[in-house]
Amino acid sequence: MARKRRRVPKDKATGLPKKYLSGAKNRSAKAREIKRTAEAYKRGEFIDIKAVSASRAKQGGTKKKTTKRKRKKGS
Repeated sequence: MARKRRRVPKDKATGLPKKYLSGAKNRSAKAREIKRTAEAYKRGEFIDIKAVSASRAKQGGTKKKTTKRKRKKGS
């Protein structure tokens, strides 16, 4: 008997798992790109992996690095 898998929380607007869209600057654009690639894969079409990778890297944002506060010397 196959093990039951836990249900993952899905994004209401797109139906994709929330984890896939976390950290994206533009959630809907990332969701569109994921769905478009999935459909092409299912149809057996060519997928330009470099372009997909670049698109997803561009979508992800890095948080601003905060500067470390220096300790005040002497008082």
